[in-house]
Amino acid sequence: MAKQMRADLMLAFVALCWGFSYYMVDLSLTELGPFTLNAMRFLLAFAAAMAAAFQNLKKVGKKTMLYSAGIGAVVTVVYINANYGVMYTSLSNAGFLCALAVVFTPALDFAIRKNKPGKKLAAVVVMSCVSIALLTLNEELKPALGDLFCILCAFASSFHLLITESAVRKEGVNAFHLGVYQLAFVGLFNSIVAVAVEKPQLPSSLAVWGAVLFLAVFCTGLAFIALTVAQQYTTATHTGVIFTLEPVFAGFVAFFLAGEILLPRAYFGAALLIAGILIMEVDTKRLFS
Repeated sequence: MAKQMRADLMLAFVALCWGFSYYMVDLSLTELGPFTLNAMRFLLAFAAAMAAAFQNLKKVGKKTMLYSAGIGAVVTVVYINANYGVMYTSLSNAGFLCALAVVFTPALDFAIRKNKPGKKLAAVVVMSCVSIALLTLNEELKPALGDLFCILCAFASSFHLLITESAVRKEGVNAFHLGVYQLAFVGLFNSIVAVAVEKPQLPSSLAVWGAVLFLAVFCTGLAFIALTVAQQYTTATHTGVIFTLEPVFAGFVAFFLAGEILLPRAYFGAALLIAGILIMEVDTKRLFS
């Protein structure tokens, strides 16, 4: 299996975990503040990673640590907006609007690095934009407060993808170390804010403890390490397109676990997202040769 295909499968796993994360965040926020939740999930993820691979992680380079701090600051912005988005809009809308990173990423890539997207990718981005509109816009075209937070989350996510793609290609930066140590910085930054503006506390129910542990292990630790390592073998814009699977997974979770029902046009939008992924991933010339 080609390295890029393996990287794409890793990214699809990340999208699946993050599709579940909206429901888990919604459950966790019934007992925890948004900053406290972020602090717990990222610090627990970092602790689990250190316990599993301490010998490999104890010698980290200065350059890697600096990039971990910078990327951790960006990720902090991503997840603050994501949590407030979940608090003030539906789970489905949160998943779909956070997926706008697929549109922002190539646009920022072109604006910052002058990387013009190929025709195939450009077509998929257009399809993704149309499908996200079908999934989210209502008759009044008036977004909820949570929708705005989710859009800001998507914008920050695009910066995260681009910065990570650049960082893992630099000499002296260890991708695995970067994936782990950024978790510590996100947890640290959120802990500082939580102490300042919230009353940090531990979950009081087993259900919320389970949700926090799922978020920490699968949606944070494994997901961020997989994302960072996979970006050595693919591009930020390609990653963004694969992540259009995230709102599809989020929609299924919202339907089956939270009872949210979408309009018919929204289901058409979800199908359009999947079609875009297939167009991006399948080599049609090799398939029919």
